[in-house]
Amino acid sequence: MFFINKQYICQKKFDMAKVLGMGNALVDIMTKLKNDETLEQFNLPKGSMQLVDHSKSNEINTGTDHLEKQLASGGSAANTIHGLAKLNIETGFIGKVGDDEFGKYFHEDLEKSKIKPLLLKSKTPSGKAMALISPDSERTFATFLGAAVELSPDDILPEHFDGFNFFHIEGYLVQNHELIERAVKLAKEKGLTVTIDMASYNVVEENLEFLQNLLKNYVDIVFANEEEAKAFTGKEPEQALNDFAELCDIAIVKIGKNGSLIKRGEELFKVGIIKAESVDTTGAGDLYASGFIYGLINNMPLDKCGYIGSVLAGKVIEMIGPKIVTIWSESKMPFS
Repeated sequence: MFFINKQYICQKKFDMAKVLGMGNALVDIMTKLKNDETLEQFNLPKGSMQLVDHSKSNEINTGTDHLEKQLASGGSAANTIHGLAKLNIETGFIGKVGDDEFGKYFHEDLEKSKIKPLLLKSKTPSGKAMALISPDSERTFATFLGAAVELSPDDILPEHFDGFNFFHIEGYLVQNHELIERAVKLAKEKGLTVTIDMASYNVVEENLEFLQNLLKNYVDIVFANEEEAKAFTGKEPEQALNDFAELCDIAIVKIGKNGSLIKRGEELFKVGIIKAESVDTTGAGDLYASGFIYGLINNMPLDKCGYIGSVLAGKVIEMIGPKIVTIWSESKMPFS
């Protein structure tokens, strides 16, 4: 039997656990910048995620036509789910796409990765994210949510959660408070462990009170980087970790090249990173979450969960895009 009691998380074997994700169904248009002048040209703060309309998105896309680009299905939660699927975890994904080529591309990518698609369709164009990659590998997003933002509370049904053990959501969705509240309530009623990735410091700043209540009442595991942690608590990583741990069962604060901090109750761990040649940091946090959740499913101690997260994060930043094309076979995994 699956337990969601706080004291059992990462202490009980999650036999055949399945992970359901919900997030913005987006197609990433990854663009390598020659310098950061492009960000200034389009008034995009480096490292942020800015929401833009269809016109602005097309303007940025057209204005960067001379640069190297690559297409990939994306969205924070979808990236995490793809990472778990690569690790042979059974997964599903809830989102909304347009009835267009981008929507078809997103759906086919889920099926190709053996992820159960729980996708709704809209007449609105599919969402797309202009992922602008600076020479230092930092990425800045100009995101047109399109059909993705139309995912509504009425779209989320109790049966969507049947058969799953974990429910992973992205912070980018919290701007739709009613949607998130319905989803996490249904997830808890069905006995799922709820995990959230904060996603972006500006999203945290704009939805602080809502996020505080969400973590206190529904979230079991929280992932945040140091900027998001500071936006949430006003404190540096170590102190922010303590604040998170008072609200959730397991708190993770990622501190870039210094690794990550993990806390559950009185347990405290600092986990390092692996050596990697960074090309594009897109998906690093998302794949860290994939690795961490994979570790939990396999009943590993928290420091090893964090190490697996670091391995996946380190590998994904060595390539353009938010996904690892190949993950080691089980017999060759460096964390087995």
